[in-house]
Amino acid sequence: MRSTLRSAVLLGVLSAAFGATAAAQAVNPDTVRAGRFDAGRMWTFEYAPARYFSETYGFTADSAWFARARLAALRIPGCSASFVSPNGLIATNHHCARGGVAAVSRPGENLLDNGFYAATLDEERRVPGFYADQLVAIEDVSDSVLAALDRARTDDERAQARRAAFAAAADRVLARHRSPGDSLFVQMVSLYNGGRYSAYVFRRYTDVRVVVAPELQLGFFGGDPDNFTYPRYDLDFTILRIYGADGRPLHTDNYFRFGQGVRPGDPVFVIGNPGPTSRMLTMSQLEFLRDVSEPASVAFLRTRLDAMRGWYDANHEEGERLGMRNRMFGVSNSFKASAGGLDALNDPVVMARKRDAERQLRDSIQTRPALRERYGRLFDQIAALQRDKRRIAPGYVAFANVASSAGSVLLRRAYLAGRLRLAPADSLPLFRSRLLALRDQPRDLERRLLALQLGDFARALGPADEVTRLALGGRSAEEAAQALLEGSVLGDEARTTLALQGGALPPDDPGVRLGVAFTPRTLAFFRERDRLTTAEGELVSQLGRARFEIYGTGVPPDATFSPRITDGVVQGYAYNGTLAPPFTTFAGMYDRWFSFGLGSEWELPARWRTPPPGLDLSTPLDFCSTADTYGGNSGSPAVTKDLALVGLNFDRNIDALGRDFIYLPEQGRNVMVDVRAIQAALDKVYGAHRVLQELRTGQLVRSEQEADAGH
Repeated sequence: MRSTLRSAVLLGVLSAAFGATAAAQAVNPDTVRAGRFDAGRMWTFEYAPARYFSETYGFTADSAWFARARLAALRIPGCSASFVSPNGLIATNHHCARGGVAAVSRPGENLLDNGFYAATLDEERRVPGFYADQLVAIEDVSDSVLAALDRARTDDERAQARRAAFAAAADRVLARHRSPGDSLFVQMVSLYNGGRYSAYVFRRYTDVRVVVAPELQLGFFGGDPDNFTYPRYDLDFTILRIYGADGRPLHTDNYFRFGQGVRPGDPVFVIGNPGPTSRMLTMSQLEFLRDVSEPASVAFLRTRLDAMRGWYDANHEEGERLGMRNRMFGVSNSFKASAGGLDALNDPVVMARKRDAERQLRDSIQTRPALRERYGRLFDQIAALQRDKRRIAPGYVAFANVASSAGSVLLRRAYLAGRLRLAPADSLPLFRSRLLALRDQPRDLERRLLALQLGDFARALGPADEVTRLALGGRSAEEAAQALLEGSVLGDEARTTLALQGGALPPDDPGVRLGVAFTPRTLAFFRERDRLTTAEGELVSQLGRARFEIYGTGVPPDATFSPRITDGVVQGYAYNGTLAPPFTTFAGMYDRWFSFGLGSEWELPARWRTPPPGLDLSTPLDFCSTADTYGGNSGSPAVTKDLALVGLNFDRNIDALGRDFIYLPEQGRNVMVDVRAIQAALDKVYGAHRVLQELRTGQLVRSEQEADAGH
């Protein structure tokens, strides 16, 4: 019941987030105009907005300021981080280092649930396979890459020319910066969808050790219900340390000192690595997403999530043992993000603003003869490709997700069975090993997920299609799923293994026959989708060049999980008939705990349940701002004009879920952990005084005894 209610509430919130905005405004879309920052404020460091920052926020944002900001920031796997002391301490979110905390747990320990603190320098634990990248140099290589592309005549030639130009540019740049024993590498970054190209020189650090990590329940306080919401009460931080090649804490001159916090209206600058956005798509591309691919994705995620929650509610203990909550969170996170994006695409005001921006770009191209000659037909050519993509629309429902880990294991086995039938001899061992590696999931959950996919076949392809007939055989999806599970060797791991050990899967097996039928269709769909997407990418790249020629660096490019800096102000907002405050506090966290209690997503770890002595409950815990963040910005430092660290970005609210396509700061907010809460927790709860002293003074403290003596 709880998860069903939660799902219903979530759908209501998501559907209202953008649709209500448009309804409330009740304007004629023909009168809507694009805003100055609709394409966002994710600025690159090579095109740093020095004048804009200086004029807007009243300080000197010169090249030295941007260099200090860039060199103190880091990119870690899937997230962002930053140096916070001259001795290699780095700060990021707990959820960004969660796997590392689990990896350093020793037998008998449960560091995820209980937290970790290295009371001495020697107790800091190295995370296997973890790394941090620092952007040390940037070179614009647009001229050489674009010249190579201009010499190519076909899409294939352009793809080959791009690869060759990238390799040559990377070699040239790396040769200029490399020194013996250095860990530098070059990443080629496409900006403005191919309008410009940069070579980013990163230094990689591979000795990263855990210093402080709070309990999972603190770092993930509120769980899935609070994900993509605000007000929030998360203590989502972890402190790590980078060591140099000599095995000692790394010395760095570039770091963010811990600040004293911010007040409402203060500017903040968030530095990190936002994941790919789609703000420069044409209207025909956006309409295709709105009508075809995004509804298919949202429906898939919603129905699978509902099936998982329904099974989990009926099988709570088994679900906990199998880690279903974490699996459901991953699906829910994707669902919320996709649903929020789709709501934005269905908002007539959002689309009207996008349409006006395209009109302005079209007019600028058409009124300049040189641009009209080169780029004048691009919009029509891109639109023609969208019509071609619509012709394969059923595949987005029927085939796009047959191998998804959120779906049926039997269908994944059937797909691999089809691949075995089609694969050349030298690929057979690969597909056999993949088949054998698939593990069963609970029988009733598998039946629910299998029935959903069989139903997708029927809805997308129609009752007369061969795949539908093999999938359903005249039965309901639920009946067909049960029959397949009972009658196919692919219904469980043991029977699949036995059949493969016997030499081959039986060709008359119903699951194998289904796989042999839908796998060629699936591969054909992927090939055609990829062909059209590749052709589309080449046209979009040319449009990016036109956009850059017209607007230059005044409009930032789409995000690419490469370093960016974004600006905003600390500010609450109106929501749900009331006001969301700029800050939340420890008092609010305790209110959630006392309101929901044990067994809830707001359960506090044991040592937190009674407020620790000396913990000021009015201390700001989380805060929000108008900064333009996105996935990949988790762990990003939020700094002041003086480059003092005041927060760690960890989320955005429901109203910001449309940022894939447009930046609207009126209601959208990014959400950050306040450094005042981090310091209070280190001091009053974890007793991490040596770390706190280092954060405040910059002095390396090796033990608690040394910290006490210094204090």
